[in-house]
Amino acid sequence: MADDVATLAMELKDMAAADHESSIRANSDDPAEQLEWRRLTARHGDRLGEIMAEYGWPTAELVGEEAARAAWLIAQHADRQLDVQRRALHLMRQAVSAGLAGPRELAFLCDRTLVNEGRKQVYGTQIAGVKDGSPVRWPCEEPERMDELRAEVGIEPFDEYVAKFTTA
Repeated sequence: MADDVATLAMELKDMAAADHESSIRANSDDPAEQLEWRRLTARHGDRLGEIMAEYGWPTAELVGEEAARAAWLIAQHADRQLDVQRRALHLMRQAVSAGLAGPRELAFLCDRTLVNEGRKQVYGTQIAGVKDGSPVRWPCEEPERMDELRAEVGIEPFDEYVAKFTTA
């Protein structure tokens, strides 16, 4: 079992590294590069689905911090696989309730899944685009409470968050 878990941890870290290396292709002007990104994230999403079926959510306790964060990243980028994102969200909620995963990452996955379902997000973590050099968030369920909800899960206020990405 220990060898299997060590192999799993390495696999998750390798997938996250490939994701990071290829992420620039996600918004490329070249359709072939976009397709390459989509295929990569789909393969990773499929594999994460298999991992979750066998192990549940790959927590830091099981696979280590870096591999657990890699699993979260893979779930985040499984945008065309709502079944994988929903399953990850469900399992991650259980892990957070048990103190085995962080609420910050859960908030990002929650928002990402809601946006992919065409619904309003909760925490304002997902950006719809850029207007006048500033990121614009997808609509939120309770925009007046957004920063309060963000603080509850350890995310900085929206204005501080988007200041990192502002190009103007």
